Amino acid sequence: MHLFTLIFLAALGLTLALQIWLSRRHIAHILAHKAQVPAAFSDKIGLTAHQKAADYTVAKTRVSILQHAIEALVLLLFTLGGGLEFLAQAWQGRFNSPLLEGAALILSALLLMAALDIPLSLYRTFVIEVRFGFNKITPKLYALDLFKQTALALAMGGPLLLGVLWLMGAMGAYWWLYVWLAWMAFNLLVMAIYPSFIAPLFNKFQPLEDAPLKARIEALLTKCGFHASGLFVMDGSKRSSHGNAYFSGFGKTKRIVFFDTLLKNLSTEEIEAVLAHELGHFKRRHIVKRMVWLFAGSLAALWVLALLMQASWFYNGLGVTTQNTATALLLFITVSPVFTFLLQPLLARLSRQHEFEADQYAAQTATAAALIQALVKLYEDNASTLTPDPVHSAFYDSHPPAGIRIARLQTFST
Repeated sequence: MHLFTLIFLAALGLTLALQIWLSRRHIAHILAHKAQVPAAFSDKIGLTAHQKAADYTVAKTRVSILQHAIEALVLLLFTLGGGLEFLAQAWQGRFNSPLLEGAALILSALLLMAALDIPLSLYRTFVIEVRFGFNKITPKLYALDLFKQTALALAMGGPLLLGVLWLMGAMGAYWWLYVWLAWMAFNLLVMAIYPSFIAPLFNKFQPLEDAPLKARIEALLTKCGFHASGLFVMDGSKRSSHGNAYFSGFGKTKRIVFFDTLLKNLSTEEIEAVLAHELGHFKRRHIVKRMVWLFAGSLAALWVLALLMQASWFYNGLGVTTQNTATALLLFITVSPVFTFLLQPLLARLSRQHEFEADQYAAQTATAAALIQALVKLYEDNASTLTPDPVHSAFYDSHPPAGIRIARLQTFST
């Protein structure tokens, strides 16, 4: 057996074993603390709500174990099982252009992988979310969303993929630098057009009409030096009862969006505090920092790909004999997560640090007490567990655990 095959199998086995171990201890920890509300929340959240959050999280985590196993099996079938090689041979000679053949190979493989994920997605949406009272989406709307997402991916991803493959073949030894520049430009373009052209394909956005709330938010924006193109309410309730708020775009396209469910469940002071938290990400330049990380990581990844695509062991070790730019790119996209999984805790830690900084900004700009009240309501309304396993949380969670987050916020209110 090829040495790289052994390395790949070892990395895949380690990743899968670690994913399952983390999920199982997460479930065990939540069930062990299900009988009693944590002391910090005992006067804020009832036992029934706490147990609902525990059952909801356990149900989702059990599905994630199945998903990890399926993803590993699919990856084996597509690589060592000959799936990608079969697709490469199937598309060979279908077009007069190697460029179109390569794009067809990659798009068909990615679409097939996405299709294999649909059954679990349906189970989450129409079984788990229904069981716990969150789902509002109809099968018709689910199908329409899936169609729109696929069409959008093809409409935007197709030209990008053709451009990338052309640059890989035409720009010589430094093609990876040109591809990186194109990738950056594409991401910036998507950020600019998302609020006005992409998001409205899936949701309706109405200007915020609550005059007192609007006045309070505009005063907060002025105080924070944030200029938005508008304040909008999104009809999130047509899909789920979960609530949130966010801002999107950059430059003159920045807009603030509230889920209608959020406005329904929180008071004016709590909404202001939640928005102050989101503005904290802007003021602390977290979005810029994350973009820098993304672009730096993509540059490094493309450089590694440039080395791998010249190495026959990379293809042979993964069960592929068709060696060209398209198969190299496809293999790299599908296999690299196995080798980068152990970076997850670092990325999660950086994200949690940003959340702490945004909380501190919100406490200074609005009030810590209002943000605490809002978070407690969101934890309860969204059935977020108050007792995550510490190791699982450190590995995955982009937000600090509820107890730690609330405790830190309370230090700002004294």
